[in-house]
Amino acid sequence: MAKGGGKKTAKAARDAAHKLLADNRFARHQYEILDTLETGVELVGTEVKSIRAGKANLRDGFCLIRNGELQLHNVHISPHSHAGAYFNHEPLRVRTLLAHRREIEKFRIALDQKGLTLVPLNLHLKGSWIKLTVGLAKGRKLHDKRQEEKRKQDAKETRAAISRL
Repeated sequence: MAKGGGKKTAKAARDAAHKLLADNRFARHQYEILDTLETGVELVGTEVKSIRAGKANLRDGFCLIRNGELQLHNVHISPHSHAGAYFNHEPLRVRTLLAHRREIEKFRIALDQKGLTLVPLNLHLKGSWIKLTVGLAKGRKLHDKRQEEKRKQDAKETRAAISRL
């Protein structure tokens, strides 16, 4: 057996256990992310199968706090292809997010005071659990977006110049 053979399989298992299932790249462009929170998601069986197959769209999603619960709205999870209409789920249903009360309360206070919003950033596997990362976000103005694009372009050019040397 090759030296370090066990480490590669452990690393591969760890990477599989933390697999990114869906990402909301548009949210990082549209908003400035101030704080993040990893939450669980209350799902039904066909939703889990669809998410694992990569059939989730977070782009138009947002989160609200209602009656002390964190809720995920407007996230489309396609119906599972191998389930009948009766056993399948509603694609745009409101899903409950699972977080501790003090975390929800901290976000509620921030939302009330500063006029911020909660956006879903990504769906990922953590072990065998599906987790959602929620971001406390502040909307960017057009000039902020342009400034951020310029900063990213400058950083990219700097890295390219360094790698040429």
